[in-house]
Amino acid sequence: MAITADFRLDGKVAVVTGAGSGIGRAIALKFAARGASLRLLDINQTDAEETSQQIISAGCKATAYACDVTAQGEVNSTFEKFSQREQIHILVNNAGVSHIGSVESTTEADFDRIFQVNVKGFYNCMHACVGHMKTHGGGVILNMASIAGSTGLSDRFAYSMSKGAVIAMTYSVARDYLSHNIRCNCISPARVHTPFVDNYLRKTYPGNEKETFDKLSKAQPIGRMAEPEEVASLALFLCSDEASFITGADYPLDGGYFNLRG
Repeated sequence: MAITADFRLDGKVAVVTGAGSGIGRAIALKFAARGASLRLLDINQTDAEETSQQIISAGCKATAYACDVTAQGEVNSTFEKFSQREQIHILVNNAGVSHIGSVESTTEADFDRIFQVNVKGFYNCMHACVGHMKTHGGGVILNMASIAGSTGLSDRFAYSMSKGAVIAMTYSVARDYLSHNIRCNCISPARVHTPFVDNYLRKTYPGNEKETFDKLSKAQPIGRMAEPEEVASLALFLCSDEASFITGADYPLDGGYFNLRG
């Protein structure tokens, strides 16, 4: 039997939103290393270009696009730039924002902002991509959800709402497009050590960053936060042909949070 390398994405075009930093950048770098050609979307053109240059410097293919996922017209025009000349095989909906607060402390502006990015942004990208995938024989959609979408976390009212919606949209798209060879799954991480976490600690707990970081890390039974590269590894598997029997699934990546809490 021939020995082959698993989890390759050779010849596939992957669109990753929020690719300028954190989990999105880690996914883009991982996919590029496994042979994919990347289309990198981020509201910050400079960050997207930085990810693109890292990929190109490694001898792989990537193009960066500034795109506000909350604006459907902008999303449609961005997707048209590459969908008219090439097949989109993979969409990773990753662009998102966070919010801390209960239902009482969450303002209408806070709620609207979270909904626009984390729910409407995912919808806009899937809406722009699904028809193209149908026409070209299928594809893979991966949505970034969170354990906040399926369990109760303190002071995460709006964020939990948005990630619960992501999980529900994932199930719906998976069901509706089974016959079109489109798979749709989501990943639900616990806390991931991204630049957002470091910036939040500097802003909210000045002088106590390390103590607070250690406390947040130990909230996971495994005793630490996930690294973006670990999320990227699961994303690679779910978007590869080795996962061709998996659709309509929400994958926890939680360091034992669901099942091993004391």
